[in-house]
Amino acid sequence: MLSVKTLGGAVATQARRPRGLVPEIVTALEADMQGGRLLPGDKLPTESALMARFEVSRTVVREAISRLQAAGRVETRHGIGTFVMAPRVAEPTFRIAPEDFATVADVISLLELRISLESEAASLAAQRRDEASLASMGAALAAFEAAIHADSDAVPSDFQFHMEVARATGNRHFADLMTYLGTMIIPRTRLKTAGDAPEGRLAYLERVHHEHESIYRAVRDRDAEAARAAMRTHLANSRERLRRAQTSENSAAH
Repeated sequence: MLSVKTLGGAVATQARRPRGLVPEIVTALEADMQGGRLLPGDKLPTESALMARFEVSRTVVREAISRLQAAGRVETRHGIGTFVMAPRVAEPTFRIAPEDFATVADVISLLELRISLESEAASLAAQRRDEASLASMGAALAAFEAAIHADSDAVPSDFQFHMEVARATGNRHFADLMTYLGTMIIPRTRLKTAGDAPEGRLAYLERVHHEHESIYRAVRDRDAEAARAAMRTHLANSRERLRRAQTSENSAAH
């Protein structure tokens, strides 16, 4: 039998399993940490004390401590001892990668996220914009118009316009998120939305340009509600165009 003595002196008797001693010791020590009997910064008992407590060999104790080290629960300071570490903070899990744009449904999902974020960004931009940010938005508009008449998909200037709106908020987090997402937020980078538009590429892009102009005018006029509505309309129109395309594809498949 394996007797496991708790820090408080109580004894729990468990069946000795030749290959299960290390996990049992790891579990018991983690329970001590979670229960507050071993706090971050506390020094673990010596190897000899742990050998006596768990009635195991030095090799088993060292293997258990090695596993705790690998899990980031303890650290050994040579010549001093082994100390409990604070629990690791979970790493951020939010991520939008190119593979998340594999289908029309994926692109629609991102547009729904953009509608909530960029509509508010446009409203803030209208309230906070200065002449420099307005000039940058105007330059992006001009570049978009030039691109669509040069047989281009106008993706860089399209993204730049949305980026300048985000920057005009004066809140760096909006611009940081746009930078993180990059040009892949523009549906045309993932799908042939312009080429497949019923009205043709040029008419499609000119409509997008007019929607951008509506946003620009509202920001220029410092009309926060109009700017929010114009951005929402612009992105919602993109979403609806994609939904119609998705419905057509599904109908053709059946």
